[in-house]
Amino acid sequence: MTLRKFAGLGALLPLVIPGLAMAADAPAPVLNSGDTAWMLISSALVLMMTIPGLALFYGGMVRAKNVLSIMMQCFAITALVSILWALYGYSMAFDTTGMEKGVVNFNSFVGSFGKAFLSGLTSNGLTSAAALFPESVFVMFQMTFAIITPALIVGAFAERMKFSALLIFTGLWFTLVYAPIAHMVWSGDGGLLWDWGVLDFAGGTVVHINAGVAGLVACLVMGKRKGYPTAAMAPHNLGYTLIGAALLWVGWFGFNAGSAAAANGTAGMAMLVTQIATAAAALGWMFAEWITHGKPSALGIASGVVAGLVAITPAAGTCGPMGAIILGLAAGVICFFAATTLKRAVGYDDSLDAFGVHAVGGIVGALLTGVFAAPSLGGFGTVTDIGAQLFIQFKGVAFTVIYTAVISFVILKVLDLVIGLRVNEEEETVGLDLSLHNERGYNL
Repeated sequence: MTLRKFAGLGALLPLVIPGLAMAADAPAPVLNSGDTAWMLISSALVLMMTIPGLALFYGGMVRAKNVLSIMMQCFAITALVSILWALYGYSMAFDTTGMEKGVVNFNSFVGSFGKAFLSGLTSNGLTSAAALFPESVFVMFQMTFAIITPALIVGAFAERMKFSALLIFTGLWFTLVYAPIAHMVWSGDGGLLWDWGVLDFAGGTVVHINAGVAGLVACLVMGKRKGYPTAAMAPHNLGYTLIGAALLWVGWFGFNAGSAAAANGTAGMAMLVTQIATAAAALGWMFAEWITHGKPSALGIASGVVAGLVAITPAAGTCGPMGAIILGLAAGVICFFAATTLKRAVGYDDSLDAFGVHAVGGIVGALLTGVFAAPSLGGFGTVTDIGAQLFIQFKGVAFTVIYTAVISFVILKVLDLVIGLRVNEEEETVGLDLSLHNERGYNL
């Protein structure tokens, strides 16, 4: 790979990499109002994916006695991660001090603290000469990614984690897992996975595999909900879930097209393939369910939508339209079987299928990115050797899975020993809305 301008958001960082400043006699870069406007809109769209999108999507799938608790978790994570990102998260993810292409050192894994407390940030300082919008907008855009990733995890252990444990887990996981993985993939030359050549346009590894694997580990460590799988645990309001899925679908254009870091042709193609892959996945899940269970369901098509959005995320900057159809269909069908057949066979209680949709969909998308980025298959990447790129993508997936699983397991076990992860049996029976927040999300 010789050019990966849009392989990830690390392309935005020349300003903060020593030695890449513009020559003294070169004209100073000028803010591009069109790019700035698009990135502001994209940031708002991605924030909308968590609140209200994910809050409604998850809120509709839990039982009525837990609807407020899961929405509360989404809101609390949004607030907590916003502050942590400003204090040190942005610096850990995107400070490039000490990094050098091809050299593996401590800063290949995590950024330094040169930008802690958003040091050096000004209202008009540009992100780089290549991305002509303020760095403050980049900070905000990336903050929304950092917010939604731990929020996705809560779907795996819904209806049974203490709120206090959730807050501490979120802070530790954000610090020890999210920020380092984001740095390794997106920070540019010297980042471990970046130097490997891993293609991740908007977060297949950083967001979805990361969150989905952590969710699986969490639900295994915590154990099953009381009565699972025999007790009635049907979603209490699928209308909420469909509205949430619709908000996620629309917001995802900010997620993927915004990752082009400009209002340009790459953003336009990313938006198009996102729509196409999502539609294909929705149909793939729907028909797989129809054939397997005899009837298509609203929950199924909503889940297929999210599976397609997840899978196209790493490929959105390099995949062509026809590749997007194949990628979306594959994600819809594979995620359907992961969230049904696989979950039943293994017996884990992934409450809202965070693993089956996000981890599995992210893996499908990450691997197929290496295929459909090839111009010979209609892609817009620079992949000429598909087999070699597939191996690189596999290495990136394997590293993310192992790193996330190990660190998440350690965090969860330590928290369980110190404060306990799970509500008691009576609190779980009553429901988390009343037992943890003294509120009801429904009328008796």
